[in-house]
Amino acid sequence: MTGAASRKSFGSDNHAGTHPAVMRAIVEANAGDAIPYGGDPWTERAAGEIRRLADAQGEVFLVFNGSGANILGLDLLLARHEAVICAESAHINTDECGAAERVIGTKLLTVPAPDGKLTPELIATRLAGRGDEHFAQPGVVAITQSTELGTCYSLDELRAIREFCTANELRVYLDGARLANAAAHLGCTLADLAVNADVLSFGGTKNGALGAEAVIVMQAANAVNARYLRKQHGQLSSKMRFLGAQFNALLADDLWLANATHANAMAARLAEGLATIPGVDIAYPVQSDVVFARLSPGHIAELQRDWTFHVWDESASMVRWMTAFDTQESDVDAFLSDIAATTGAVRA
Repeated sequence: MTGAASRKSFGSDNHAGTHPAVMRAIVEANAGDAIPYGGDPWTERAAGEIRRLADAQGEVFLVFNGSGANILGLDLLLARHEAVICAESAHINTDECGAAERVIGTKLLTVPAPDGKLTPELIATRLAGRGDEHFAQPGVVAITQSTELGTCYSLDELRAIREFCTANELRVYLDGARLANAAAHLGCTLADLAVNADVLSFGGTKNGALGAEAVIVMQAANAVNARYLRKQHGQLSSKMRFLGAQFNALLADDLWLANATHANAMAARLAEGLATIPGVDIAYPVQSDVVFARLSPGHIAELQRDWTFHVWDESASMVRWMTAFDTQESDVDAFLSDIAATTGAVRA
């Protein structure tokens, strides 16, 4: 075995570099001057194309990162006394340092969701206390597509949540940091997904961008304060042309979808290979670019000598193996070979 530094990381799609087409677009946008704060042709083109793909009647706002997109998106939909219903595993609950509570001042009403997905029935369990002034009032349901556990809501599941929320006067925010992977898995359009939300994010960073996310506001009425809130949340880029250029590269010839399709395929290849290795159990359906697996602590430690990946739940001996747009079949096969080899070593 060689050192982990020389091997492809399976730690996260965030570990991957920038797609060459995106890097070229950034360099090309660096020529000459441009109006700042989004008044440039790159941003105008990107926002217009995203709006078209999502069939949005509102506006599109480019931001730096996923947490910033989530905070802006939620803030657009919440009154000051309202709370957010989300899965316990939601990124806004587990990985954003309490940003929703600290920055927006909202309360998160979390729901156990074993596969990472909310349902109308699960959402209904957090509606007690509506109309009682002593309780934060549920106002928004936040879902993640694809989820933090790598699972994907079907279009029927999204529609059911949307219909339930509409009937119960709840707005829907969709965290789409890996929305491209869900579209690739479902074989659907961006509009098919976006129609089920009031506001959603469309992630670029985990799909080949250097650092760019889009917040899509589906109806104009929800976008009235967006430009002011984006500024307050520190997500207004002066040289926004470089964010716009990244999305233009990803949108050209559906590169965003091709990248996600490839990453998903590499995760599927990894899952298929694991099926033949004893002592390794896949924990959740593999529907995006991630494989969750359970294996012995000794097996994990042996693999981590040469490979980079995340131990998701140490008590359950569960790991997360992620692929990316630049993961190659040879990377997956080499990883599988070592998983199999270390199985024997650990048993011996």
